[in-house]
Amino acid sequence: MKKFPFWAWFWVVLGVLYLFLPLYGTLDFSLRMVRDQLSFAAYEVVLRDPKFAATFSYSFIMALWTILASTLLIVPTAYWVHLKLPQLRPLVELVTLLVFVVPAIVLVFGLLRIYSRPPLALTNSDLGADILLVAGYVCLSFPYMYRAVDTGLRAIDVRTLTEAAQSLGANWLTILLRVVLPNLRVAVLSGAFLTFAIVIGEYTLSVYLARPAFGPYMQLLGRTRAYEPAALAIMSLTLTWTCVGIIQLLGRGVPGQGQLAGTR
Repeated sequence: MKKFPFWAWFWVVLGVLYLFLPLYGTLDFSLRMVRDQLSFAAYEVVLRDPKFAATFSYSFIMALWTILASTLLIVPTAYWVHLKLPQLRPLVELVTLLVFVVPAIVLVFGLLRIYSRPPLALTNSDLGADILLVAGYVCLSFPYMYRAVDTGLRAIDVRTLTEAAQSLGANWLTILLRVVLPNLRVAVLSGAFLTFAIVIGEYTLSVYLARPAFGPYMQLLGRTRAYEPAALAIMSLTLTWTCVGIIQLLGRGVPGQGQLAGTR
């Protein structure tokens, strides 16, 4: 008979307890706003707060714009590097990792110093401040979006697909939209959900650009309330896990191979 792997299960159980006991404590605390009973009163207070809906909707819209801008910038760049300039891959990877070297506080002060005066005084209007915020979010999402797309491109034969599409008469735009992107569906979605999670919880850029985002709202709520921040934390974790579940669900299918028929 096989020996029971006691130590393997011991570390697994210890890891599960380490991860989930704090979550259980947060959940239990968020349900005890009403004395001597469990209730969703803290969740009701958060959901009824007009600032919750306003800040979350604002950050949601900013996240969509950030995902769109990141996709339009990263996918063609990564595709071209894989296809034509593989020797530049280390340099591109270094550029995408600069966000870990340059803190967000330095980034936002740089944006404010450059774009708060003519000829590009973007901070003088709400639209300009939103553009700066999205640009900052795109920088913060570089490592995650690029890694996801780069991994997706490594999993497919980019050169063969491109040559086959060109032999069918497809131009570069058609190749990118109808051949490359369908094969990168899961990779782009993974980067998009990571970007969404970053934007929803980001604090530094939005607070110094004075934008009504969700991150400053969570920080303000945490300073002035007790049970509501715990409820908000559980809601944020649920949203993150939902995004991860969607990635896993969409990733079950085989990424769209054989998309060349649409280029005829």
